[in-house]
Amino acid sequence: MITIRKAQDRGHANHGWLDTYHTFSFADYHDPKHMHFRSLRVVNEDRVSGGQGFGQHPHRDMEIISYIVSGVLEHRDSKGNHALMKAGDVQRISAGTGIQHSEFNGSPVDPVHFLQMWIMPDRHGVKPEYAERSFQGIEPGKFNLIASKSGRAGSIPIHQDADVYVAKLKAEGVMEHGFAPTRSGWVQLIEGELLVNGQKLRPGDGAAVSNEERLSLKAVRDAHFLFFDLN
Repeated sequence: MITIRKAQDRGHANHGWLDTYHTFSFADYHDPKHMHFRSLRVVNEDRVSGGQGFGQHPHRDMEIISYIVSGVLEHRDSKGNHALMKAGDVQRISAGTGIQHSEFNGSPVDPVHFLQMWIMPDRHGVKPEYAERSFQGIEPGKFNLIASKSGRAGSIPIHQDADVYVAKLKAEGVMEHGFAPTRSGWVQLIEGELLVNGQKLRPGDGAAVSNEERLSLKAVRDAHFLFFDLN
């Protein structure tokens, strides 16, 4: 079964410096029908104006993954980590017992566009950890693993049995994914147009995939998307 979450149906707030969309309930946006999907708790699409950002704030017991689409995102946290991340870079914060961090636009003038995802961990109270990796040179037409339970294939390890992929697919290109028993998927389209088992996604749309043995993805227009294989 494929259930489409349309871009225009997401929660939305425009604070001037921040234009943000929430696939699931988050902050002041609450929808009891859209709280999470499996262990995927948050998919936020944020655009932050030059020189602006999120000041220091705390988190606990959450796997926080950020994927930069365009621009520069500057990260600082209470563990002394500092990074400037560009398009294609991925950041993971395992908040565990507690961490404080800030995320600011690293440019004084150009906007930064990124997606932040929260995955509920399989255990609480772990030691807070930070990691980042670049996936700028990904090969079109392939699932590029950016995060996984074991950190396999050069991905960033997370505390949950979830595989997170980024992919780009040229128009008319096709990709397929087979699901192990009991597993489900989520597709989040960033750019282009994509058919998910025949159902069309446009930018900002998401698709919950349940009780499907195989997933077929075909690009109507050059597509850029995230894919989650979830226990």
